[in-house]
Amino acid sequence: MRQFDVFVFDENFDEAQGKISQPPFTDPELGWFFTNDWNKHLNEIEGEWVVFAHPSIKIDRTFLNNVAEVTEGFPMVDAFAPRIRIKSNVYQESHADLNKNNVIIDKIKFLGGYLLRPTAKGSGFIEIDENAPMRYVAAPHPYLGIYSRRIIQRTGGFDITLPPTARLADFTLRMMHAGGKMFSVPYLVAQIKDDGAKANASESDAKPNAENSSKVTASENTQGESAPDLTKCAPDLKATAIILSKTFGIEASLPFALHHPSVIPTLFRNRSAIKAKRKAATLLSKLKADFLKEVVGG
Repeated sequence: MRQFDVFVFDENFDEAQGKISQPPFTDPELGWFFTNDWNKHLNEIEGEWVVFAHPSIKIDRTFLNNVAEVTEGFPMVDAFAPRIRIKSNVYQESHADLNKNNVIIDKIKFLGGYLLRPTAKGSGFIEIDENAPMRYVAAPHPYLGIYSRRIIQRTGGFDITLPPTARLADFTLRMMHAGGKMFSVPYLVAQIKDDGAKANASESDAKPNAENSSKVTASENTQGESAPDLTKCAPDLKATAIILSKTFGIEASLPFALHHPSVIPTLFRNRSAIKAKRKAATLLSKLKADFLKEVVGG
């Protein structure tokens, strides 16, 4: 048995044509899977722990060593939601001289997992504060989640009818019905591949206008493409409505639909499929009301 398996999902990967990335490093204790099919290789898992990641996330030895320490320190936890460290270039007006030149500074932010919004406030997801202490969460960031092999086997596969950014949230809530719990540890931190890269801005680029601001703030990943904005990839409204209905039924989906009427046609159109999936996920549910309260915030 390996220690880790790492799945890197990208809709642009094509295994049949060999259009996949190569591992940044290899190790006998590590398995790599680069694919656009979220369920294809799940039956090949040999690692005790499985990392599901977007290709923009840096999976290196330092991060995996950190994962090993955390999983060993919390043996009763089935899944982890790492924080993701991002760096963005932002404008700050300088008053050091009469010209009031604009300078570019690096702003560091940590993106974490999600809690459930109370039904009284419309249901849905709330991102945890970047300074939140250790706690259970309802879902990880859409680009990175860590799960034990045993809980994956009990939960099943991903719902690929949902958008990629909604699949880890849906999987984690179904995992909770299978008896799993996801934990957020502040010092379990991943970086994005372009973290630390500096935007190469000229004096004219430093002027904060709509025409050139993208030149300064857009970073480049290792393939030379613009890195995705990790702050704007939460599940969309329609996907959230389906996830809530599948996992908790009308008690969660109705308040959400009343706050977001645009999702009502989606829920109505997919009601039969949602009902069947909810039955499969909750028939032998081990989710306790006391634990559910721990992953509700706001």
